[in-house]
Amino acid sequence: LLLALAQVIVPESGTISVAGHDIIGGSGALHTLKSFSPAAARRRRELARTVALMPQVPVIPEGMTVREYVQLGRHPHVGAFSADDYGVTDASLDTLGLGGFADRAVSELSGGERQRVTLARALAQEPSVLLLDEPTSALDIGHAQDVLELVEEVRALHGLTVIAAMHDLTLAGQHGDRIALLDDGSLSCIGAPADILTAERIAEVYGANVEILQRPDGPVVA
Repeated sequence: LLLALAQVIVPESGTISVAGHDIIGGSGALHTLKSFSPAAARRRRELARTVALMPQVPVIPEGMTVREYVQLGRHPHVGAFSADDYGVTDASLDTLGLGGFADRAVSELSGGERQRVTLARALAQEPSVLLLDEPTSALDIGHAQDVLELVEEVRALHGLTVIAAMHDLTLAGQHGDRIALLDDGSLSCIGAPADILTAERIAEVYGANVEILQRPDGPVVA
């Protein structure tokens, strides 16, 4: 779903509308930039200015510094870097507390720091929609909470719509305004966390016996 929203893959049929941009159905296969017509490439570039994807396993070129990696987020906006683009890059680093890491190699960072750098690159695109693919999968619970709290701060600061694919139901319930529960690839239900995350529904979808603890910051699945 996230790859389709980001137009990394094109659906076999139907259409998707994201922030006023229509993604037209196609062959359903993975595409490269070379496989797009000039008009399709322009649409893809326009969409990239609106939608940013933070992948679960980012591809980071060997030897790249933090600033260089975050600058890649400016690619949809420019042909050559300007002072404004460098300003956006530095602002993204500062927002996530990465200013002191700018000249360090990304390969030297911890898992949590890399997640922040990947998020900074996404912010450098100046999107209105931010897609997160399992943003906490490689992190311990402390760093997972830190990353999601950063996402909430950034969302509020920039007025973003955030769509995240997550397997941790407790974190999803605590940080999501709405939850869409998928069952065998189909939409089972969508709504507020307290309405969706019930013991009965989790037993039906996951075959798991759980207890739901209602907390002020959202339901906890135990």
